[in-house]
Amino acid sequence: MDIGGTKIAGALVDDEGSVLHRAETPTPAREPAARLVRAVDTVVDALSAHPSWGAVRGLGIASAGPVDTAAGTVSPVNIPAWRSFPLVRTMRAHPSLPDGVEPVLVGDAVAMAAAEHWHGAARGVADALCMVVSTGVGGGFVLDGRLHPGPSGNAGHIGHVTVDLDGPPCPCGSRGCVEVYASGPAIARHAVAAGWRPLDGVEPTAAEVAAAARHGDARALAAFDRSARALAAGIAGSATLLEIGVVVVGGGVAQAGDTLFGPLRRHLRRYAALGFTRDLEVRPAALARDAGLVGAAAAARGRLLDVRTPSGSR
Repeated sequence: MDIGGTKIAGALVDDEGSVLHRAETPTPAREPAARLVRAVDTVVDALSAHPSWGAVRGLGIASAGPVDTAAGTVSPVNIPAWRSFPLVRTMRAHPSLPDGVEPVLVGDAVAMAAAEHWHGAARGVADALCMVVSTGVGGGFVLDGRLHPGPSGNAGHIGHVTVDLDGPPCPCGSRGCVEVYASGPAIARHAVAAGWRPLDGVEPTAAEVAAAARHGDARALAAFDRSARALAAGIAGSATLLEIGVVVVGGGVAQAGDTLFGPLRRHLRRYAALGFTRDLEVRPAALARDAGLVGAAAAARGRLLDVRTPSGSR
């Protein structure tokens, strides 16, 4: 399962990381908690109707954060009705879940990091930051060749690192966070505030801003440059603290391609100024829309492998 502020997706994933079957529904992000649960149930019900459902041995859940993997709860910034919501307990109680399957919760960006390290742009990389830039901004670390989610599952939550001490308020409660500059909605808001307008009847989204930027609209280009600058500041700070060598960027905003990656690399050259950060490489994510699903599967698979491995034999 991959639960975000825009969509709730589910998939059956095999042991090689291939998606066999997929289901999706929009996230009713501003509706009550019970309505959100019904949306999750809709996706699970669609998956359980597939002939491969009986072979399911693990359930990974990637959720927008913050999450608390120890408690099995989620408090997504962009889903107000879920605060310390017991998502693992709720999923465990679903009547279609095969006996013995225990849900494994990870943050959505940590899941993306797991997926990209397993089969994507961070494969074979010892130290990397993998980021999701979409409705929100999140991240996950691979350190010494292993996923590093942290005690609560939130390590790498770069979207809520402050990059402007006097910046605008963030829904998380802080100010000047990367997310209030770099997320898709933030890009669209900034472009509209600067006077850009989408075509009649079209919702102002980051994708529409990106299309305008590709046609040379100065206001659209400035909105992406502002986003890239905030991302670069957050990434440079992470690289300075942890000496990562690769940054993988995915999510809906990353689909803008060079419109985002061009200014991001340019700003990184300015912010990642120390010698040991100057060779930091930025790569687009390889797994696109399925990264959260494949990463959630990787988390469930990893839990199963840990359970099966005899103590002391690793």
